[in-house]
Amino acid sequence: MAARRPTRKKSSKPPLMRRITWALLAMLVVVGCVGALVLAATLIRLDGEIRSKFAGARWALPAQVYAAPLELYPGAYVSAGTLTYELRRLGYRALTQLEGVGSFVERNAQQVDVYARAFDFWDGAQDAVPLSIRFADNRVASVSQARSGEPVTIARLDPMLIGSIYPQHGEDRVLVKLDEVPGLLPLGLMAVEDRSFYEHWGISPKGILRAGIANLKAGSVVQGGSTLTQQLVKNFFLDRSQTWARKINEAFMSVLLEVNYSKGEILEAYLNEVNLGQDGGRSVNGFGLGAQFFFNKPLPELMPHEIALLVGIVKGPSFYNPRRNAERALERRNLVLRVWRDDELINEETYEAAVARPLDLAGSDGRGVERYPAFVDLVRRQLQAQYSDDDLTQEGLRVFTTLRPQAQEALERQVIKRLPEIEKARKLDDQSLEVAGVVTNVEGGEVLALVGGRNVRFPGFNRALDAKRQIGSLVKPFIFQTALSRPDRYHLYTWLPDQPVEVKMAHGPVWKPQNYDRKFHGDQPLFNVLAQSYNLPSVHVGLDVGPAEVLKTLKSAGYSGGAQPLPSILLGAISIAPFEVAQMYATLAAGGYQVPLSAIREVLTADGEPLSRFPLRVRQALPEAPTYLTNWALEQVMLMGTGRAAYQQVDRSLSLAGKTGTTDDYRDAWFAGFGGDTVAVVWVGRDDNKSHRLTGTSGALPLWAGLMHDLDVQPREPLMPADVQSVLIDSQTGLRADQGCQAPVAVPYLRGHIETLAWAPCSEAARPQVDSPVDWFLNIFQGGQPQPTR
Repeated sequence: MAARRPTRKKSSKPPLMRRITWALLAMLVVVGCVGALVLAATLIRLDGEIRSKFAGARWALPAQVYAAPLELYPGAYVSAGTLTYELRRLGYRALTQLEGVGSFVERNAQQVDVYARAFDFWDGAQDAVPLSIRFADNRVASVSQARSGEPVTIARLDPMLIGSIYPQHGEDRVLVKLDEVPGLLPLGLMAVEDRSFYEHWGISPKGILRAGIANLKAGSVVQGGSTLTQQLVKNFFLDRSQTWARKINEAFMSVLLEVNYSKGEILEAYLNEVNLGQDGGRSVNGFGLGAQFFFNKPLPELMPHEIALLVGIVKGPSFYNPRRNAERALERRNLVLRVWRDDELINEETYEAAVARPLDLAGSDGRGVERYPAFVDLVRRQLQAQYSDDDLTQEGLRVFTTLRPQAQEALERQVIKRLPEIEKARKLDDQSLEVAGVVTNVEGGEVLALVGGRNVRFPGFNRALDAKRQIGSLVKPFIFQTALSRPDRYHLYTWLPDQPVEVKMAHGPVWKPQNYDRKFHGDQPLFNVLAQSYNLPSVHVGLDVGPAEVLKTLKSAGYSGGAQPLPSILLGAISIAPFEVAQMYATLAAGGYQVPLSAIREVLTADGEPLSRFPLRVRQALPEAPTYLTNWALEQVMLMGTGRAAYQQVDRSLSLAGKTGTTDDYRDAWFAGFGGDTVAVVWVGRDDNKSHRLTGTSGALPLWAGLMHDLDVQPREPLMPADVQSVLIDSQTGLRADQGCQAPVAVPYLRGHIETLAWAPCSEAARPQVDSPVDWFLNIFQGGQPQPTR
């Protein structure tokens, strides 16, 4: 019987394919769970990041720096021309009738009507108000409301935003609120960038498709594919990398942003965040700053063609930069206007008027809000004494300064005009000269203008604050101030020897100073030594009173350096920055009273609350009576001495006081001086400290005199101190004039020291007839011929 083949036991295991399928499903479940966990964790992380950053202080807000506002009140020294110039600088529109805030009408030479903007000043808010200002003799005659005629005691124009103190990452912005912007801006922005903004949840596939079709029809990019929410996320939260991870994060965060915040909040954030360009080291962020940067206007005052340009720039701030690519930007603007017309956001008439307009950019130098970097640098330094860098760059402080734009621009005009003229006339290399200038007022110690170099609108080395250069003969008024404080030994008519001087230095050769013209002029009265800037008589006086005493006077006037009391300081071998020189001469101009020079009036928080005030701190730094005598001598510098060329530009009836300064080998040219209300200091030289063959008269005085002319300064009319008396002096002998003396000169003396003056035995036959004391000075001391100037 054949054996039975054993039967194979049926396996309980599933087939191989089934096992693989189940394994894959299990893996997918695990991966899905892990992915879901990772996705959930990512969304939680991103949601936390959005909430923490977007709900808190969204931006580091730079401190905004404002110029001094133009104040209008009866009697103010403001002409109609000055007012209209200021209005144009502030972006006011010149019209034939007032049409809302930010417009003005020039009725005639005696009347200007202006619709002044509202502004929150440090001492309270000023509402927008239409004003009528009348003028007479270059002064404000009356200020009244244009509609009611009601008198107005004082009105201010909104101050110019002259700069900001922004953080190192360079973002700058002016915040705006959604309900304060022109209605055309958000509607027009959505029409071009995101038509379905109020319909999507952060991302819009439909919008991407629609934008592609619109761009294809137009033959160019007229609409964006990404939503405004995506653009905001891209700018606000993410870097510029083009990776898949970043794009995925962008999509997630866009949806989360829409979940957490309203459309209005997102749109307002976008208006403040979007980048509209680059200005040197800072980026121009947001439409608020964009309006100021490109048009010098507040955002609410922009016209349709201006709003369209800003909206067009969003697509590519560099590519459509209107200052560099004007034709391209104009085409983009007009394309935006066509979209608005087609969408009926503007009518045909508005469209035609808008496309006919030029770009209407403010300024021609390519720069925007940061107009005066050297002055803003001074503001930053003075603020740093009280505030940290974080306070200045993140808290949105509002800083009201003392800068007067008219004075600043007058100083800049002189720099821009005169330096090339001087270089050409003296056959110097183009752009070889540098300059620094400071303008202050006399009474308040307010810095009105400051220039740190010939490139006046560009930041860089601030020579006004940091270039410490030898001052040369600028030191001489302080030598004679020291001497005149000793009335028993010196007065303005003390005869001084113009003779050689030799001083054996402790660790060096014999010091042998010389006069500028290397001549001797005989004995000279003290005031004429200063007027003609003779070195040797000045050194004689300085050695007599002592270099240490002269140094004390310099420090009392405002010098803060560490110079040693060596004889060489008597000829200005002492290095001082122009800003500190301005402090010293401001002390003289104020009759010996000193107010620390300040560029800041008030500081407010972003909410308008006052922080620190900067009160006037006045102290008597120099004795009043000797300072009066010194200033009288400085007036003679202008009338018949080294500063007399100023009267080629300034009316001779304007009483000015000042002093030239020239250093050895013609390395530095200075002029420092003042009128009744203004002090100005100008330095001209080379950064490499090489000779430029210029004196204070030929190098610095032309700029100073032109500046004083442009500023329309007031004449000096100082009150004579009680212990000073005017005495008639015989012009030839320097003795007290009797009845027979011809053309005596009125000279101030300290009371109590007049009785010692001898009387001049004048006779008519012995005295030449002269027309005036100035003519006599020119006749006697200069031999009728101009002397070499220093």
